[in-house]
Amino acid sequence: QVQVVESGGGLVQAGDSLRLSCAVSGRTLSTYAMGWFRQAPGKEREFVAAISRSGGNTRYADSVKGRFTISRDNAKNTMYLQMNSLKPEDTAVYYCAAEPTVYPITVVTTEDQYDYWGQGTQVTVSS
Repeated sequence: QVQVVESGGGLVQAGDSLRLSCAVSGRTLSTYAMGWFRQAPGKEREFVAAISRSGGNTRYADSVKGRFTISRDNAKNTMYLQMNSLKPEDTAVYYCAAEPTVYPITVVTTEDQYDYWGQGTQVTVSS
């Protein structure tokens, strides 16, 4: 059984940095394309960033481009989201998602394509 668990959320001030982690168990991380999504209060869940199995390809939402960096360490079965220059509008529950794929360079950016999801971790940015 595959489990996806996020960690690293918290309360920070605007301009601060935070790093989220996503651990995958039950199957090796290297078989998954991975992604981060977020859901703010009263809003739908939205795409944040995605990374291919190999780690060589990444995609970002325009709202986080240049501030957030997605990465992965397949040896540790862990994916990361480094968030810099945080803004109050980044406040949301952040979700990690995993999609098994045979293609090492595929990046998955749509919610419907992901099979496995974590429970989410809260990120709150105060002004």
